[in-house]
Amino acid sequence: MNPSRRTVLAGLLAAILVLTAVVLADVLSTVVFAVTVGYVLYPLRRRVRDRGASRRVAAASVTAAAFAGVLALAAPLGFLLYQRVDTFLDLLMALPDRIPVELAGFTYVIEVEAAFTALAGALQGVAVSVATAAPVLALKALLFVLLIYGLLYQPHAPRVALLRLCPPEYHDVLLALDRRTANTLRAIYVLQAATALGTFVVALAAFWALGYRSPFGLAVVAGVLQFIPVLGPSVVIAGLAGYDLLLGNAVRAALVVLVGLPVVGFAPDAVIRPRLAGETTDLPVSVYFVGFVGGVLTLGAVGFVVGPLVVALLAEVVGLLSTGPVSEQVRLPDVPDAEE
Repeated sequence: MNPSRRTVLAGLLAAILVLTAVVLADVLSTVVFAVTVGYVLYPLRRRVRDRGASRRVAAASVTAAAFAGVLALAAPLGFLLYQRVDTFLDLLMALPDRIPVELAGFTYVIEVEAAFTALAGALQGVAVSVATAAPVLALKALLFVLLIYGLLYQPHAPRVALLRLCPPEYHDVLLALDRRTANTLRAIYVLQAATALGTFVVALAAFWALGYRSPFGLAVVAGVLQFIPVLGPSVVIAGLAGYDLLLGNAVRAALVVLVGLPVVGFAPDAVIRPRLAGETTDLPVSVYFVGFVGGVLTLGAVGFVVGPLVVALLAEVVGLLSTGPVSEQVRLPDVPDAEE
């Protein structure tokens, strides 16, 4: 490709990408998340292809498997809520008009009717918000599935386009960034799964020690909600504390907050995640944690992936700069076939 033509097309691509990000701002996080999941699922797609499946069958089967995995993660939470809804309603119906709570030598009286009124208003607001957002969430879920299928159907198409725009002597830079992206994303998801497993183990021990019924189910929910870092398990702790207050058990409510929040809500992210980060992501723990915290605070839930990824790509570019000029010996000989 003529260098001047390549430069013009590269500039045009950059401008259109910026315009696309502005126009599609509401679904940008969905697109980014789908791309990261596509990277992680690509090795599985390649294995299916190696067994003789067509591109269409491989992409569809891997996408379906990923969708089933997401449902499997959400199933324990839904099952526990369904299983406990009758118990919760019976508890509410059996509550007296006033609940005395003794704490540190003082007695506090909770007006149940006023609490119910506030709770009903809050639940009504949540229900309206969920009902309003349901069509949008459904469209985003459909977009997410279609994007993953498209990426798995033609996984090399974006890389081929970028390689053709880039001068041959810089192909190794793009390929290095591609490898770093793939390795980092897989490490991040493995790290997230390990943190969720650690949360489950810690929560199981904590809930059993505090004497809760069904500690296993509660620990499963805490582990699943760990995919919303820090905040997810804390929701379980807050719910249990509120449940104990309704029962008049202020001591256990205080214990579950004082023990559960640091041990179940915070410790897995503060201990397990940094400890494994250096081994799995090939990044210093402090650098990974800066990317993780900054990504979550800036982008929300998707930031736990994007934050460390951006930091990893920055480290890769710094590493390429520190090694001197780009080597001519590792220049890409041929552009891979987009129709693999």
